[in-house]
Amino acid sequence: MSTQHEATFKGHPSVAADVRAWVSSHATHLDAPAVTHELFVAILNAGADSIDIALSLAGGRLRITATGTHPLSLRHSHGPGWRIIEGLSRATGVTIDVRGLWAQMEQP
Repeated sequence: MSTQHEATFKGHPSVAADVRAWVSSHATHLDAPAVTHELFVAILNAGADSIDIALSLAGGRLRITATGTHPLSLRHSHGPGWRIIEGLSRATGVTIDVRGLWAQMEQP
């Protein structure tokens, strides 16, 4: 069985706490808020006016995707927060349209 949760957030730093709280209410993985925060910040830094966050839960896997309105440069897709995302996730990547980032984690 799979579950999908999606929300759109304003592309502004003041919204980051709301993003973390939203993820915490839908995912039980302790690192999910931190990973989502880093994904959000990367998309925000690319100049997105709004950021779509999607959580997909299937079996024991959680996939977090953050998508913005502009294509990401290498600096935004593999910047400083990327080490945090990679360190806390099982797999990571850039979306096919190059406007978003994703991370996959094992759900407890």
